[in-house]
Amino acid sequence: MEVESRPLEGVEPANGTLADHDDDTVSDEASDADGNGIDPQDLALEQLRRRGLLPTGCCYDDRMKLHMNADYSPNTHHPEDPRRIHEIFQAFKRVGLVFTGSEADLPKILTECPTKYMWRIPARPATREEICLAHSSEHMSWVEQLGQLSTADLRELTKRYDQGRESLYVGSMSYPAALLSAGGAIDTCKNVAVGQLKNAFAVIRPPGHHAEFDAAMGFCFFNNVPVAVRVCQQDFPDICRKVLILDWDVHHGNGIQNIFYDDPNVLYISIHVYQNGQFYPGKPPNPEIPDGGMENCGAGVGLGKNINIGWHDQGMGDGEYMAAFQKIVMPIAKEFDPDMVVISAGFDAADGDELGGCFVTPGCYAHMTHMLMALADGKVAVCLEGGYNLTAISNSAVAVAKTLMGEPPPRMVIPKLNKEAARTLAKVQAYQAPYWECMRPGVVDVPAIRALGASRLHDVIRNSQRQILQERHNMLPLYIQREQLYKSFENQVLVSPAFQSARRILVILHDSPQLLAQADAIDSSLEPHNAWMVDGVTQYIDWAIGQHFGVMDVNVPAYVSREEDIDPFIPVMRERALQEQIQQLICYLWDNYLQLHETNEIFLLGVGNAYLGVKVLLLNRECMSKLSGIVNFVTGNLRPVKSDIFPELSSWYKEHSRVYVASDHACWSDHDLIKKVQKRRFGSVVRSPELGLNKMMWKHADEAQAWMLSRTSAASIGDTTEDEDGDSHEMRNVRSG
Repeated sequence: MEVESRPLEGVEPANGTLADHDDDTVSDEASDADGNGIDPQDLALEQLRRRGLLPTGCCYDDRMKLHMNADYSPNTHHPEDPRRIHEIFQAFKRVGLVFTGSEADLPKILTECPTKYMWRIPARPATREEICLAHSSEHMSWVEQLGQLSTADLRELTKRYDQGRESLYVGSMSYPAALLSAGGAIDTCKNVAVGQLKNAFAVIRPPGHHAEFDAAMGFCFFNNVPVAVRVCQQDFPDICRKVLILDWDVHHGNGIQNIFYDDPNVLYISIHVYQNGQFYPGKPPNPEIPDGGMENCGAGVGLGKNINIGWHDQGMGDGEYMAAFQKIVMPIAKEFDPDMVVISAGFDAADGDELGGCFVTPGCYAHMTHMLMALADGKVAVCLEGGYNLTAISNSAVAVAKTLMGEPPPRMVIPKLNKEAARTLAKVQAYQAPYWECMRPGVVDVPAIRALGASRLHDVIRNSQRQILQERHNMLPLYIQREQLYKSFENQVLVSPAFQSARRILVILHDSPQLLAQADAIDSSLEPHNAWMVDGVTQYIDWAIGQHFGVMDVNVPAYVSREEDIDPFIPVMRERALQEQIQQLICYLWDNYLQLHETNEIFLLGVGNAYLGVKVLLLNRECMSKLSGIVNFVTGNLRPVKSDIFPELSSWYKEHSRVYVASDHACWSDHDLIKKVQKRRFGSVVRSPELGLNKMMWKHADEAQAWMLSRTSAASIGDTTEDEDGDSHEMRNVRSG
């Protein structure tokens, strides 16, 4: 076949008078001036191709609506409703995307405005040979035999399969409808691949992206897109070798992934809700089969050609999908440089679809389509997958079709990106960095640098702090006699010499130091001389040692390093996990050191998220009699202290605390919140004029330190004496022996 000069047969302008599968087909034959039997549509298309004016195609056939649930009870309703494709095509008519006039107007349309309407691609049944390019012969036979079953058998089969992971209903017309759906996808893609049409939209059902090589599932019998792609690769190897399949259905396209998992010429990108494998289709029964997790990147020569952008939860919308396109999809797609793009277009992530629970707008679908049209010389074929709200699916499909026909996407305001979704995109980038040049900037190859003896910076910083405090104040690590705690907090708890004999104790619970760095504006590289560590805690340690306090310095890292860690980016611990870790540590320190101390003048200093340790200690140990005061510096969550076991705790906390809260904290945003934080269970809250922990600690150092000194007894203040060199007798004795 000479694709440059010979058009495919059967491409017609779409007509809006559809009553059944062929009512809107125009006259098959016409005569040219010489009386030769030439189809006017073929002639018009050839002329358009020569002029560089190719129309957009549309595939639709009413017979695909005949696939219905075998359970015909009046109250039966299934999300995969036959009306899905009908409503989309009706929406195309309403907005003028398909021709609804009389046949007499067709010659004028063909000559004056041939690209005004979508051109019709008739659906035809796929052949067994075509289906078996992506499916086993046994699976083909299983679907084929559905048409021979009785109604009772079909109902029984539906009852068995329409639950669990299979999630499939069957009817007497399921097989012919599935053949038409696959055949429509094939001819849609073929017309685009050879340049007969500039792009096309296949309004087809049943959907396909869940169907496996040897099994139907998830409303799907044959996997339409892989069948169509394999046919195009087989028939047009010179012009359709590399294909990008972009699947934006809210469910992971497990079938497409597994069919092409080791294929180097098909790049499959899926944007879906994952929920750690809990969202449909979930994790396969066989653990060796990959699921929708981002770590599944392909196999063999296809490694790197499978990209899963799996959201942590439902509720994603325009901000997350546009970010996914800008950060992951388009950079990789441009590097892949496909010959054709096929969109596996489920619209169940659309705003209004209750099954998907996401909020993607029609405008966002238009923008995503427009970006993909910049690839492969604009050869984009859209094949319908899921989407179960009839209004949402129709509006979304219209937005995509208008974009295909050349209408600019609408202006849109992109919402703020969900933080957890941003972390997901960063992780996807890290997983894909070994395979794509565009993903490597800013991503650290952890296994490679660890092989060179690298350490995480927060471990290096803490060791450096330990050495500084040891040289300055002779502070040493406290050994924690619990294997799990010791491994987590090795070198993280430091104590001053003769801590056990000190009359006054300051226990500091603080976050790791703040890191500030200025990256190179050209290549984003970081140099050590352009980075700083800011630690507001050290001044409090210096002051406390100078005032003859025994100091226990507890560094609570945002993450505890483990030998098995290979991720280049690890988010900080969530509050619940952080609280569990701090609770184990602070209760251990109280039970084994602080509670046994003879003094009743213990002060707690909580800094940052680690101030949560103050709360858990007060709630889990009866410690009020030994505590003289509490100072907290808070920029994050402000937590109340209230206990049913110790009913007087809130009043005591109010009287014995100073809680400095940053000026931009949410608690200062309105009058009701201000009144709330002034209640006793939040302690004595003070609004700081500063932003950031370190600035707050420096700003209020004199005030906080004076407040703590004012709560110490005269006996503890005057109990130690200093030599001329500034050392107390107690400190001198520790240093000498």
